[in-house]
Amino acid sequence: MAHDGQTSAMRAMAAIPERQRPRERLVEHGAEPLADAELVAVLLGTGVRGTSALALAHELIAAYGGSHGLARALPAELARWPGVGMVKAARLVAAFGLAQRLSAPPVGAVVADCAAVVELVRPWLSHARRERVVLVVCDTALRVRRAFVLTEGSATECLLPVRELLTAVLLHDGSSFAVAHNHPSGDVTPSDADVAVTASLAGAAAAVGLDFLTHVVVGADSWSECTAASARSP
Repeated sequence: MAHDGQTSAMRAMAAIPERQRPRERLVEHGAEPLADAELVAVLLGTGVRGTSALALAHELIAAYGGSHGLARALPAELARWPGVGMVKAARLVAAFGLAQRLSAPPVGAVVADCAAVVELVRPWLSHARRERVVLVVCDTALRVRRAFVLTEGSATECLLPVRELLTAVLLHDGSSFAVAHNHPSGDVTPSDADVAVTASLAGAAAAVGLDFLTHVVVGADSWSECTAASARSP
C-alpha cells in the first residue's frame, strides 16, 4: 500500500510540466519568485497517495491559516499529518527555525531602550506557541554581543533560571543584559511570578557587577515592561 501511495504521488507530480515544478523553478530562478507553497513543497520533497508535494504544501498552509501559522506548528503535530511524517516535519521546523534566526538583527545592534529590545527579540517570540525566554547579552555601550533562546517551556509557563542566565551573560563576556519572554495567550500583563523573577534578576545582577537593562513580556502585537508596579491586580 505504501508503495502504491508513493507511485500515485509521483504520478501526480509528473503531471506538472517539468519547468513548472517547484524544485526545478528554485534551481533556475532562486527562491524569490516562488510562492510559499512551492518553497514548502521543495522541503517536503514528495507527496502521498495521488497528492503531489505541491498539493500537500497547499493543504498544510491552508490548515494552519497561512505560512505564519505553519511556522508555529510543533514537530509532533506535523508528523501526524498524512504524507508528512517525522522526517519531513523535522525539515519544515528546521527551515522555519533557521529563517527566524536569520531575521533577527545582527550582532552589534544597539538596544538603547525597551522598544529596541522588543524589536530584536520579536522574531523568536511573537508567534511562538510555547513560552520562551530570550537573553540579550550586551557590552557597556549596549551593543548586542549575543541574543538567543535560553529556555523553552509549555504554553502557559517557562522557567527563567536566574543563575543559569547570569552564567550565560558572563560566558559571553557581557557587561549588561536584557531578558524577554512571551505569553502565547496574547495577554502581555506580567504575572506575579514575572515580577518576582525580575526583582531576583536585578538583585543578582547587581551582586556580580552586571547591568540589568530590562525584562519585557512580548505578545503577537503588543508588549509590556515587567517592573514591580506591573503585576496583575488581585
